Amino acid sequence: MSTKNLTQPTEKAGTPDNPAARGTSEAKAVFTTLNPDGSRRWIRPRVSLGRYLTRRRVVAYLLIALFWALPLVEVNGRPLVLLDIGARRFHILGATYYPTDTLLLALLAVGVFLSIFWFTALLGRVWCGWACPQTVYMEFVYRPLERFFTGAPGRVPKGWLRTSGAGKALKPVVYAVVSFVIAHAFLAYFVPWSELKTWVFGAPWDHPIGFAVVTLVTIAMMLDFGYFREQVCVVMCPYGRLQSVLLDRQSLIIRYDNTRGEPRGAKSAKKSVSLPVIDGAVQGTGLEAERSLGDCVDCRLCVTTCPTGIDIRNGLQMECIGCAQCIDACDAVMEKVGRPRGLIRYSSEAAMAGQKPRVFRPRVVLYPVVLAAIAGLFALTLAGTGVADVTVMRGLGQPFVKMADGRIENGVRVKIVNRLDKPAEFAVSLAGAEGVDGLEFRTETPVVLVEPGQMVTTPGQIIAPRGAFVAGRVPVSIVVKGPEKFDRRLPFTLVGPSDGGGAGGEKK
Repeated sequence: MSTKNLTQPTEKAGTPDNPAARGTSEAKAVFTTLNPDGSRRWIRPRVSLGRYLTRRRVVAYLLIALFWALPLVEVNGRPLVLLDIGARRFHILGATYYPTDTLLLALLAVGVFLSIFWFTALLGRVWCGWACPQTVYMEFVYRPLERFFTGAPGRVPKGWLRTSGAGKALKPVVYAVVSFVIAHAFLAYFVPWSELKTWVFGAPWDHPIGFAVVTLVTIAMMLDFGYFREQVCVVMCPYGRLQSVLLDRQSLIIRYDNTRGEPRGAKSAKKSVSLPVIDGAVQGTGLEAERSLGDCVDCRLCVTTCPTGIDIRNGLQMECIGCAQCIDACDAVMEKVGRPRGLIRYSSEAAMAGQKPRVFRPRVVLYPVVLAAIAGLFALTLAGTGVADVTVMRGLGQPFVKMADGRIENGVRVKIVNRLDKPAEFAVSLAGAEGVDGLEFRTETPVVLVEPGQMVTTPGQIIAPRGAFVAGRVPVSIVVKGPEKFDRRLPFTLVGPSDGGGAGGEKK
């Protein structure tokens, strides 16, 4: 795909006073990252200093520090966050979850997504503009490096590094090094740090799979932040497309004040504005009236500073990530021309229309109620995990076997997951059924030693007299006892012939 290095579109956005120009501009605005001919439009946004950029920079660097700390800082010998897929253990904020904790993990995931939905309903796309890793690393790591090596957009490059071409040559090298480092920080969430260090400092041929994973993640980082950039937000991420269902007219978003800003033009300009026609009658005292232009001086700084290349004056758009760079740019211009700040500001559609803000509305109330219910269910489920997770499963193969002496044998498997931080022994036995004599439990490991976080499955056989089966069933219980007064009794149903014969194999 051919590319063109353009800082801003060549066509000016239309104004409410020039519908023809507006229609032409909209027809040519195929996509913010595409030119009308379909070629890539590279966006190099200008940096607009201001109060929101300062706050975002503080938040971004705190989040980067948190991103590095979560997999490295340990609590009780375990990382704060480690999704160890290979060992099937998930350490999250001091708690350890296992594949058997499907409900807990599902509740945690649903809670995270609902929290984002709630914040979106209240504060718009605050996640995208302030906390998303894509935005944080793109705007506060990679773009500053780009400006250091090639100069700031909209300014004449100065210095040997930027004018000699050395900066353009060095930039991809530095990008590769930074991507390599970030790739390891990312992998630390999935690979224990002790193992990851061998991937970093060991020879590649000693761990080819690990080396391949690091290489692929580094390349992915390079493609993301070096090539795709804002297209990840605009094209790949579905979040912007969900705005129509996540936002309402009361949600806080970045808005341009059309009433105050239109019609646009230079500060000293005058312009004729056609009066509206209502029910066939021209309103006012004449066909046209002279009026001063609005506060918008049409400097287009709000466009050239936008990291996704949109014109916020055209209203709420899917590509807007809520970064507030247009607010900082516009406020600086308003101060220079002696007009109040806030032509572009955080507001809502309802507030812009003169309606009274409503904090309490159905979705804003419903989301926290559902989150509270999820949190309660999560805490209740977590409290019931205890020392170990025990699951009783039927044995592999045939449901039952008829032995040579006429008794019926059922295979059983007892799966034990040790949730303690130390090795523990668990004793497995059989509790007899009421009114049933002659039950026998056989296993090679009546006492099972399970390491911390380890899952062990021990097989066994339960043998019952043939006459004990009623309608082909005998209810029994498997008893598992362990440390800290752990005593779990799990029901298990033996199956056998129901009519004196029945299906099943024969064991001699």
